[in-house]
Amino acid sequence: MENPGLAQLRIEQPPATLREIVQEKMREAIISGLFSPGERLVERPLCDQLGVSRTVIRETIRYLEAEGLVEILPNRGPIVASLSWEDARQIYEIRRMLETSVAMACATSGSPRLHRDLRAALATLKRAFAQTGADVEPGALFKASTGFYQVMFEAAGHHIAWEVVNRLNGRISRLRAMTLSATDRAQPGLVHMQAICDAIVAGDPEAARRAVEAHLTDAAAVAERLLSTTQEE
Repeated sequence: MENPGLAQLRIEQPPATLREIVQEKMREAIISGLFSPGERLVERPLCDQLGVSRTVIRETIRYLEAEGLVEILPNRGPIVASLSWEDARQIYEIRRMLETSVAMACATSGSPRLHRDLRAALATLKRAFAQTGADVEPGALFKASTGFYQVMFEAAGHHIAWEVVNRLNGRISRLRAMTLSATDRAQPGLVHMQAICDAIVAGDPEAARRAVEAHLTDAAAVAERLLSTTQEE
């Protein structure tokens, strides 16, 4: 008979590898602006700062290049990739197609579990917003935003679409860093997320679609203004 005490030894979440930890640290540094667009990523200083080998740094840079956060230039090596408005526009169009479909599917499902999980994800997002600027884990806001959408995509069963979103997630998070807390939005980002949640819980697919459209239209307008200004300087 199995010893019931052994259940306490179960690992609910596998520990992150060193490479994964370094990837997350560097991703957050780029998203938060600690590493500026166009800045060179020199191996030796990064090894010293992070306390890891050149092999880990090289693997991390290759991974972040695949996410579109790093660019390898001839005779210069890796730099932090710049994000143009044209890139951002395409990302918002992809999000618009995927997220409106997912939100409508979620609103149609009427799943109590989805409603519970979505409310919990929104509560986590609200806490992250409230703590922004305080002594909190870097990237907490972006992780909470990703978690909110992950609940939606998984509940809708749109697994391939979620894979597409994950491939873009680094650049999506860079855009969120610019737009979520912007003060010149038509509505604060959190208000939009609340509207999406409310429409899904109410079982109103059309309202869910409109809420996603409003959210992305608002965010895209802010991103266009900020990126256009940056490119003119």
